[in-house]
Amino acid sequence: MRKPIYSLILGFAALVATTLVQAEQANPQVLFKTEKGDILVVLYPQAAPISVDNFVKHVNGYHYDGLIFHRVINNFMIQTGGFTWDLTSRPSSRPMIVNEGSNGLKNKRGSLAMARMSDPGSAQAQFFINHKNNRFLDARDENPGYAVFGKVISGMNVVDTIAVAETQTVSMYQNVPVAAIRILSARLVNPE
Repeated sequence: MRKPIYSLILGFAALVATTLVQAEQANPQVLFKTEKGDILVVLYPQAAPISVDNFVKHVNGYHYDGLIFHRVINNFMIQTGGFTWDLTSRPSSRPMIVNEGSNGLKNKRGSLAMARMSDPGSAQAQFFINHKNNRFLDARDENPGYAVFGKVISGMNVVDTIAVAETQTVSMYQNVPVAAIRILSARLVNPE
């Protein structure tokens, strides 16, 4: 009697896992080709519709092509979306967006979150990839948090490589890699 129940439980677990994988494959995915390798991310429009829409529009507008990871802190995060190799600002052509930090997604290792200023509604194009679990960035109580909107599904080794890059302070910018690490291109993998 135990064997059929055990088989039923295993079958159900496999079905749930397959369903989750299929749901993730249906979500938008973006491939970042960087000078250190490729990073493939999946986006979560159901949980963060405003952030994902904004991000996809930046990708489709080629905003990220040629930008660098301008803020890199090992065991914290790597940030991009605002500067070229010589720290020339590339401003977003899109308006600031509402903070979706309370969407239930957590700032865990490999997750993507919108970067912002102290104003919770100041995010535009800059984002970061969490290099470790950063619970203090999650929304709670009076803290609006940082809106997670996707995660790395392939290429965390590239994130790890970027995270340990030697950094320096350049003018008012801290934690800037000594050797610029560029995004060569950012493209939707499944544009439908």
